[in-house]
Amino acid sequence: MRTHGHPGAPNNRLPYGGYRLRSPRRSRSLSHKRIPKRKAAFAAGTVVALGAAAILLPNANASQDGSSNNATAIAPKTLKATDASDLASQLEKLLGDAFAGSYYDSDSKQLVVNVISGDSNVVVQAKKAGAKVRQVDNSLPELAAGAKTLKEEATIPGTAWAVDPRTNKILVTADSTVTGDKWNTLESTVKSLGSDMATVKKSAGTFKTFVSGGDAIFGGGARCSLGFNVTAGDGSPAFLTAGHCGVAAKQWSDTQDGQPIATVDQATFPGDGDFALVKYDDPATQAPSEVNVGGGQTVAISQAADAEVGLQVFRMGSTTGLADGQVLGLDATVNYPEGTVTGLIQTDVCAEPGDSGGSLFTQDGSAIGLTSGGSGDCTVGGETFFQPVTTALQAVGATLGAGDAAGGAGDAAGGAGDQAGGEEAGAGADASNEPR
Repeated sequence: MRTHGHPGAPNNRLPYGGYRLRSPRRSRSLSHKRIPKRKAAFAAGTVVALGAAAILLPNANASQDGSSNNATAIAPKTLKATDASDLASQLEKLLGDAFAGSYYDSDSKQLVVNVISGDSNVVVQAKKAGAKVRQVDNSLPELAAGAKTLKEEATIPGTAWAVDPRTNKILVTADSTVTGDKWNTLESTVKSLGSDMATVKKSAGTFKTFVSGGDAIFGGGARCSLGFNVTAGDGSPAFLTAGHCGVAAKQWSDTQDGQPIATVDQATFPGDGDFALVKYDDPATQAPSEVNVGGGQTVAISQAADAEVGLQVFRMGSTTGLADGQVLGLDATVNYPEGTVTGLIQTDVCAEPGDSGGSLFTQDGSAIGLTSGGSGDCTVGGETFFQPVTTALQAVGATLGAGDAAGGAGDAAGGAGDQAGGEEAGAGADASNEPR
């Protein structure tokens, strides 16, 4: 799997998870002691956070002039990635059963929408909205049925699957532990779906959650990374991190063996997600809605947004610092040793132990995900999975940002209710407290 970024790191140490925590009594600045081996290239200067742009779809029943009667004459719009995600959500509702997924073409900066063949009016509507249209064979219900078969017949630790809209197939991945009878079962299940429905590949690494012993935020002998600061439903300051961190320890400190500064309020892992809400013990704590990416740069986080396949994303973590890559799949199911987790984002962004819970975001300030786990590292690459921020916010009843301290970002999670959290969770055991 290809990794992104360039070698080299600034002389200053990067803060864990990208946040400086401040309270009325003293200022906390958390840093990790390891210089990242691979760093993402990030634009110099101030990064301005942009709100979600409204995209209005044209009325499908409006009269057309002579040139617009020909659907092929309508050129796709050039869009920013976040705007493409908004358009994809609207087209999914507009096209109904004909919608078969979408992805962002970063080279042409266009949204590509898959539609089921047979309805020329659907193609016209999608093109009028500004998308590039591709007719495919597999509908979303058919792909969902294939994923259900995999869940029923091949829920094997060390496997994962997600829909890849670029191939209109289910991409199944097996790590190095899937051998012998396990591999035979997985391979036969994939073959039963048909070559036009699913493909399987081997990964050199081992799927695991990225919690570790070390620095950053500490609890119960484990080390994780803070994701995004939020305001809990009762108005208290809090942050999101990985659920497997939240079930590993109840209290978390900003220094190794230090006094706790925050307590887990809610945690989900394994099951329908991997996320935790952790409330600051001091209710006067001010924790800004931003990610510190090192070198004196911060990215203001202004909104929560859904991922789109092809979207360029950045990850900040306490072990490896800043890394970047692309979204490869949505609604991914991952079978960790601790149990099955559904509804995740699959990417090619590298991560290592200790990066768990860290923030996945876009350069213009959209919160996308929380680091869950995967295989490989930032030397050889691998697959990495993230919990969508929108579903986590909805589940815990929180809003992005920290009230007044967040620069008015507290309302940014308003669209979270429309985000699906994946199918029901598979069975799983309690997460281990052992560091990894």
